[in-house]
Amino acid sequence: MSRTPQDVTEAELAVLQQMWDQGAVTVRQLTDELYPRGGGSEYATVQKLLERLGRKNYIVRNREVWPHMFEATVGRDELIGRRLQSTADQLCDGSLQPLLTTLVKSDKLSARDRESLRGLLDNLDKEAKRKGSS
Repeated sequence: MSRTPQDVTEAELAVLQQMWDQGAVTVRQLTDELYPRGGGSEYATVQKLLERLGRKNYIVRNREVWPHMFEATVGRDELIGRRLQSTADQLCDGSLQPLLTTLVKSDKLSARDRESLRGLLDNLDKEAKRKGSS
């Protein structure tokens, strides 16, 4: 039985978001972004967050450069998918349909968002038909 990937804390998520936005970063760059007025204790906090993310296999460290660079190994979309599936498992017996329905019905979707979703669904249907006819 394979292990379920561990979720990330809010602090770890802030680190991952910096990596998704910037690509490979140093501890100093992360500290400056996350704690602009920070000092030594904040630098140590970022190091600890990186250690935890490394143990969870969410980041890699490039030791061939100095200072060492850190990069995310999990993408934003992958983490969103994991979290949505976890929520579906907890609230909806594993079905994503109730979650998606709730999200689509929300007032926060713009006309552009709805059109994008329609296009995505149309493309998924076309792809499924193409695979089915192969």
